[in-house]
Amino acid sequence: MKHTDIKALFENSESFIGKTVTVCGWVRTSAEVKPMTFIQINDGTTTTRNLQLTIHSDEFSEEKYLSEVKPLLTLGVSLKATGTIVASERNIIELETSDLQLLGGCPEDYPLQKKRSSAEFLRTIPHLRTRTNMMKACMTIRSTLAYAVHDYFHNRGYAYIHTPIITSSDCEGAGEMFRVTTQPWNTDYKSEQEYYENDYFGCKAGLTVSCQLEGEMAALGGLGRIYTFGPTFRAEKSGTVKHVAEFWHVEPEICFVNLDELIDIAQEFIKYIISYTVERCSQEIDFCEKFIEKGLRAKLATVMESDFARVTYTDAVKILETSGHKFEFPIYWGADLQTEHERYLTDVHFKKPVFVTDYPKEIKSFYMKQNDDGKTVACTDLLVPHIGEIIGGSERETDLEKLLNAMNDRNMPLESYGEYIDTRKFGTVEHSGFGLGFDRLVMYVTGIGNIRDVLQFPRAYKHIY
Repeated sequence: MKHTDIKALFENSESFIGKTVTVCGWVRTSAEVKPMTFIQINDGTTTTRNLQLTIHSDEFSEEKYLSEVKPLLTLGVSLKATGTIVASERNIIELETSDLQLLGGCPEDYPLQKKRSSAEFLRTIPHLRTRTNMMKACMTIRSTLAYAVHDYFHNRGYAYIHTPIITSSDCEGAGEMFRVTTQPWNTDYKSEQEYYENDYFGCKAGLTVSCQLEGEMAALGGLGRIYTFGPTFRAEKSGTVKHVAEFWHVEPEICFVNLDELIDIAQEFIKYIISYTVERCSQEIDFCEKFIEKGLRAKLATVMESDFARVTYTDAVKILETSGHKFEFPIYWGADLQTEHERYLTDVHFKKPVFVTDYPKEIKSFYMKQNDDGKTVACTDLLVPHIGEIIGGSERETDLEKLLNAMNDRNMPLESYGEYIDTRKFGTVEHSGFGLGFDRLVMYVTGIGNIRDVLQFPRAYKHIY
């Protein structure tokens, strides 16, 4: 079906005026103001800008109008229209329509009507909610952010690698993996070991919680600097607005880089991909500013134009302890920072993004480089206003003995990490990396407050939408 994209018509409107074109799309609204009929359609190439079809209803017999035009006025119908592009003071351009064809009808129980639908309702129809302006704006911004991620790393010489989704090792050591099996429940096996020996892989397997370990092995294996960008899975029994079971992760691993250099890279990376997206999604950002988060552009400008703050975990705890603010969760040295603590630091104290560094080793992962104080590790979390943590990173431990001790302290099965341990034996080097929660970044850039609304089909605790 040869047709012209609506986006192309608006981007090159002057060159199309007076020309005959064919367009396709879904009906967003219609009106009969005799002797004219107006239909606005959208084909997905634009977010909020629809093309108006202008139909001279008096050119049709009543019978033909009822049979050929009237069925096309229903919200949700898909159609093909041919006509001449004309200038319009109100709409920039319109299509003076000479021929209409129904592509797909739409019954009256179509769930997306002209009234605004709640986010909660739209989650019940994920297959249709991408027709709404909110989801179209979100998905356009998400797509552009994703491209910006690849653009940033590609232009700086990083290798994009594809790491396994099915793995036998738990990167975080937290035991929150989804199990992968081909076996039905069976009580005949005498032990867990015997059960898994008869499974597909001959061992216990699960969905990856992070691509980091394989990424480290690729970087240390000779590639030097790599990044991964794909889905990861965590079986956290959490129903908060920031948690889903399947989410997208950006994870670079970089050789010959320490924590200070990693922080510089992370700041440059965040500034780049947000600037890239704001520049190319101006209409979508305007829509989000108007309908989702007032002051969104100013918030994003703060990220793009300011140097991020930096504070150690120890000093952050002191700030929180002396703030005079009453927190729901007690704050003390050794406690993991909760969302309310993170938001106080970003929204109230620093009023901009902040890197918190050098957390206690007991609350961080086994692979992080141990600092000389024996209490903390060389790590950082990037906290941003309204959301909290979107990046977690660290310098990686290269001392084999310290790494093994950290793994043993967590009762990790060393036999499942043989290849990873080898990277510390054979020419290891100083290296660092971070993980970006991509969906949380989309939340930040759009202003959308629930992570389930930045994914088309979110998977969350007790829900598969």
